[in-house]
Amino acid sequence: MYSNLSDFITDWKAEASFTLKIFEAIPDELILTTVSDNVRSLGRLAWHITQTLTEMPHKAGVVDEDNLDNLPIPDSFAKISDIYTLYSEALIKNLEQKWMGTDLTDSIEIYGQHWEKRKLLSVLITHQIHHRAQMTIVMRLLELKVPGIYGPSREEWAQFGMEAQE
Repeated sequence: MYSNLSDFITDWKAEASFTLKIFEAIPDELILTTVSDNVRSLGRLAWHITQTLTEMPHKAGVVDEDNLDNLPIPDSFAKISDIYTLYSEALIKNLEQKWMGTDLTDSIEIYGQHWEKRKLLSVLITHQIHHRAQMTIVMRLLELKVPGIYGPSREEWAQFGMEAQE
């Protein structure tokens, strides 16, 4: 867990760029395509990640309004990316204004529980990673090219003239 806000912001900026990399790799015609009744569409997953940028911070008192609550999925990944970028940057600004210099072990109430502030920061990161991973699985099932995030993807290994690791 985080001991200072600066470390979270550094991680958040990297993870946000990875999220946008995934969003940008998906053609708009697949935004509502599902691979199973039990799996969200790529657009729904991307929009859920994006909506969390106002939902969790609002519940934690970091932002005053949950501006994305109940809004429909935009019709393009470019629009989702733009909204994601806007609220990702707003999240950082709000955290800097409200939590910079505060003790991240202070307790906040969220979802009927008491969390340390640093737990919220960790959950914001891991929630995004979790749903981004779901997106890459759906992308594979739809035979889309998956960009590498923490290392080269299968397609990127091939571009390097190397065999992908099994």
